[in-house]
Amino acid sequence: MPLNSESNHSEPNQNNSTHLSRAWFSSSISDFIVAKPFEVLGELTKNSTFSVDLNQRDAWLGQIAELKSQLREFNGSILLEYSIPRMGSRIDAVVLTSSLIFILEFKVGESSFEGTAIDQAWDYALDLKNFHEGSHNIPILPILIATGARSSPPVSFVIAKDSVYKPVSIGSNELKNVMKLAFVRHPSELLDQKNWLESGYQPTPTIVEAARNLYSRHSVEAIARSDAGAKNLASTSSFIEELVDKAKQNKQKIICFVTGVPGAGKTLVGLNVATRKSDPGSPTHAVFLSGNDPLVEVLVEALTRDEFDRRKIAGEKVRKGDIKTRVRAFIQKVHHFRDEGLIDNKAPADHIVIFDEAQRAWNLEKTSDFMKRRKGITGFDKSEPEFLISYLNRHQDWALIVCLVGGGQEIHTGEAGIGAWLEAVNCSFPDWKIFISNSLKDREYAAGNAIQLIENKARVETSEELHLSVSMRSFRAENVSDFVKAVLDKDQELARNHLLGLVERYPIALTRSLACAKSWIRGKARGSERSGILASSKAMRLKPHAIDIRASINPIHWFLNGKDDTRSSYYLEDAATEFQVQGLEVDWACVSWDADLRFVSNSWSYHDFKGTKWNNVRKKDNQKYLLNAYRVLLTRARQGMVIFVPQGDPEDPTRNPEFYDSTYAYLMGLGIPVIN
Repeated sequence: MPLNSESNHSEPNQNNSTHLSRAWFSSSISDFIVAKPFEVLGELTKNSTFSVDLNQRDAWLGQIAELKSQLREFNGSILLEYSIPRMGSRIDAVVLTSSLIFILEFKVGESSFEGTAIDQAWDYALDLKNFHEGSHNIPILPILIATGARSSPPVSFVIAKDSVYKPVSIGSNELKNVMKLAFVRHPSELLDQKNWLESGYQPTPTIVEAARNLYSRHSVEAIARSDAGAKNLASTSSFIEELVDKAKQNKQKIICFVTGVPGAGKTLVGLNVATRKSDPGSPTHAVFLSGNDPLVEVLVEALTRDEFDRRKIAGEKVRKGDIKTRVRAFIQKVHHFRDEGLIDNKAPADHIVIFDEAQRAWNLEKTSDFMKRRKGITGFDKSEPEFLISYLNRHQDWALIVCLVGGGQEIHTGEAGIGAWLEAVNCSFPDWKIFISNSLKDREYAAGNAIQLIENKARVETSEELHLSVSMRSFRAENVSDFVKAVLDKDQELARNHLLGLVERYPIALTRSLACAKSWIRGKARGSERSGILASSKAMRLKPHAIDIRASINPIHWFLNGKDDTRSSYYLEDAATEFQVQGLEVDWACVSWDADLRFVSNSWSYHDFKGTKWNNVRKKDNQKYLLNAYRVLLTRARQGMVIFVPQGDPEDPTRNPEFYDSTYAYLMGLGIPVIN
């Protein structure tokens, strides 16, 4: 059996500050060599968080024997089963030497080198490079060892700019020679092993990774960065926990508003509360609601797959459908939850409700129209925010509503904005206590006059703990959202200044060739880093480039499936729109810019393609939705993006080059590097 312990067992909630809490065995190489195999095995077994069966025991013993044989001539430290909390997994072995870090991924008994295993080794190396402080400036060489392989590819050392090598694949008894060859390339002593072992680990998980780890009982502190700029993730979560206790103990009804820049972790905070309160039998059971259907479907499927695999490995007989039912109990589409409130006059089962992207709830007009057309209810007189508050207000004792609020994220007609929540609670629910972020009054949250009506009232409290100020979507550059805002605000000088701070750590490129864009992305993405094509839902004239946004993607396949699935984002064939990607993310994005949004005479020109031609968009709200669509698309990439602006076709009046040239010139004028 291959040694796969790193991928199937979740880590306990633990302090990540030192290697002692993250490696199940650690010692100097010299002490490891003289230790008896069963002593090492005993340490691994003692620290294991899962039952160690005979197959796992034999796999570990095989790994220990291989390492003892191959490491005798080297000095340094060895760490076995080293925890990577962001990925919810462990590295088989980390070998620290004076000038190199070796990541060793064992497949005991395997005779071939599978692409997924190579990517796994690469992912571990990239994780340490990006998120472990002591590894930032040290070369890292990932090595895949298939102990049953009769032959292996020729050893080739390919190193990237960040000093992470492409993985080397070897069979048994080859590790020693590969390490010696690597040392020839790095003779200088760079690594202080003591400092490395004491260095902090500051991960920035994707929302899917975060959900998986929170559901498997990590804390938000364990899976997220701990630097000063992102500390408020934990403090915001703690503040909401205190509101839960306050509401329950004092029999109060409370609504609070959490704000944050794009990618700051608002959804992560909501999921943290929901997973910690996910026991349906608990009086403080919480439900996480979102009107973003793709986000809900992706999260539910990801958690279901992860829990199914984890329990199957543990030997349990379990049905995937049963797991999905449990997951759906605390992650739901907001419309399903709302419709339950229409069935009878009972209070919901949940006392704690978290609304993700609360500003996207429907206004009175859209809610009333929907109720008439789809539910047969005429004269419905409540906006979605007012009805949802009234549903929770049916509780006789206590309730807590958490509204997660994004700025500049409204992308569809009928979205009420956060002002509708404030107006509803102010006018119709005088007994509710209100806690607001100190940033809610900022223009980007569009609270309007509603914030002025409530902010000086006695039942309103303002707290800076309810604002998340640092974007964590891009761990490489935290001011991507500021750059995008300046671009869309037409503040060219500010955009240029932000770009100067981005280019080294967060590559942004511009091209008129989709083939070049795809090649650029494929040259950047490593391991299982996810890439994808993005386009506006109004981008109707990208069809000549084989981008047809009318062919809707399945977000589960697009975001979760692997490189061997043509439906996945990896294939760079199907484009996701702002509706499918909002709240989610990829590592590398190709943002395809059509003629729906054009930069003309130092201003934006808004267009919608109907029938055979482009029409001007004159309604201010629809202009805002289109601009915000590009705001969403341009802030989805964690590591870098390329912007593709077509050249157009003078023979096609719907793709007149003039529709594209001015936008391209504007972006190029900001200093975005051009690739051809």
